[in-house]
Amino acid sequence: MSYLSWQYIRRINLKREEVPSFRHYPFNLPSLKTLDQLDLHPKVTFFIGENGMGKSTLLEGIAVALGFNPEGGSLNFNFSTYDSHSELADYLKIIRGIEKPRDGFFLRAESFYNVASSIEEMDREGGGPKVIDSFGGKSLHEQSHGESFFATFIHRFRGNGIYLLDEPEAALSPLRQMSMLTRIHDLVNENSQLIIATHSPIIMAYPDAKIYEFSEDGVHERKLEETNHYMIMKQFFEDRERMIHRLLDE
Repeated sequence: MSYLSWQYIRRINLKREEVPSFRHYPFNLPSLKTLDQLDLHPKVTFFIGENGMGKSTLLEGIAVALGFNPEGGSLNFNFSTYDSHSELADYLKIIRGIEKPRDGFFLRAESFYNVASSIEEMDREGGGPKVIDSFGGKSLHEQSHGESFFATFIHRFRGNGIYLLDEPEAALSPLRQMSMLTRIHDLVNENSQLIIATHSPIIMAYPDAKIYEFSEDGVHERKLEETNHYMIMKQFFEDRERMIHRLLDE
């Protein structure tokens, strides 16, 4: 099967003519003020940029428009510990491919604890196979944050799916981030599509992908070596003593 035939999401359009005002959140975010459409890579699309530029807000909007819980989980998760998501999903048009995904998951670093708690609550209520078994069988609360994240990547992501990840590197060591590249590749080879908001130059190094950088100037496609994340890290390690001296003096 050609990967183009299982590109589950082809494009994201912002219905600009329906937006009530670009002076109020979330439409006043730099990336949304000028956003018209984003063409997604059939395998992996990265959203990168500094905090406050709107990459996680857009990722959340896409997830909600697809039917995911704003706090994360699979399409079957409907818990809510707080209602803080924006109305952006109502103004997004998702251009889908021909095939429908068989699996899906929205993973958010900031609310993954709530997902783990919801799993335990569902298993206490019973009524079917234990949900935790699909995450490796061990309570996510009994593992470190990084271990529970990685257990989700390895066990819960089954392939033939759409996976949205918001800053997955938050709990992962550099070595685990490299291991995640292998897992991303495995999922791509299993007919999956991923959209990932990240600050990690390691993760965004996955070669068969689009990188969209969110900035005050809007959203622009970049090569890895053109991104601020890559250039800053490269400059730091190539001239570490000078950078440290400048930072500490200032």
